[in-house]
Amino acid sequence: QDYYGKELQKSEDLKTNACITSARPVSKLVRDALERIHEEVVARYYGCGLVIPECLTSCRILDLGSGSGRDCYLLSQLVGEQGHITGIDMTEGQVEVAKKHIAYHTDKFGYRKPNVEFFHGYMEKLGDAGLADESYDVVISNCVINLAPDKRAVLQEAFRVLKPGGEMYFSDVYASQRLSETVRKHRVLWGECLAGALYWRDLYSIAEEVGFSPPCLVTASPITIGDKELEGVVGDCRFVSATYRLFKVPAGSRTGPGQVTYNGGIVGHERELVFDANFTFKEGEVMSVDAEMAAILQSSRFAEKFLIRAGGANTAAPQGCC
Repeated sequence: QDYYGKELQKSEDLKTNACITSARPVSKLVRDALERIHEEVVARYYGCGLVIPECLTSCRILDLGSGSGRDCYLLSQLVGEQGHITGIDMTEGQVEVAKKHIAYHTDKFGYRKPNVEFFHGYMEKLGDAGLADESYDVVISNCVINLAPDKRAVLQEAFRVLKPGGEMYFSDVYASQRLSETVRKHRVLWGECLAGALYWRDLYSIAEEVGFSPPCLVTASPITIGDKELEGVVGDCRFVSATYRLFKVPAGSRTGPGQVTYNGGIVGHERELVFDANFTFKEGEVMSVDAEMAAILQSSRFAEKFLIRAGGANTAAPQGCC
């Protein structure tokens, strides 16, 4: 709270580049939406990329660690007036910045009433903020789960508030090994999103324990620290900024592999949908998928965008550790 509320006043105050690693190039739709966001909200934002999944019209979205609200105001435009965005953050100063600009953005987007709300609270305890079971279509988070000491509690809570078929789509920092006590107790490395990074294999086991489908890796890019003293503390551990998607697939919807055809029609992804590092769906093209992906597509908000048939050899690209 102290680091993000007092020490950092703008993104230039960050000491490493862990929080400024960009994801894939952004579309014109997203660039235009970013242009309409208040400059103070953008200046007080410390995320490490963009967490914007596809197919969001009218969705209810929860942003964990929403900070100054940049991602919330961006998504507010993408879900439209019928959608809704909730942001929750533990740093009171950041929540105040986000709340201060609600009226500005409602007016800017031409909405009759706001479709965003912000809470001061903890992502490990969403119930304390009054967030109900199965109330969101999508949960996002941008480079903040590493700041939570109890990662399992965060994923457990995200799973609880997601509707069946819902998705957790999040960007975070991962480590190539489990971190030493010295690194984990380092104040600056913690604030810079490195000391709390999860060993990447642990994400797979925690997701499975909680009940999510196996993580689908979307993008990953190496992080360079760029500070000699901090590099010395970290030693031979390597860090990566990665975006994953996890789905709350209802029990009983896993049948077997399938043949799927993308119908197109998702705004900004009309011709081709890059779902993750293993699966790119082209409009009108029949593609074999494994049982896991068939169940994800069938039970999620993507179902109406695909023609899904049972059958086909289970020869899709291997999931998991790509």
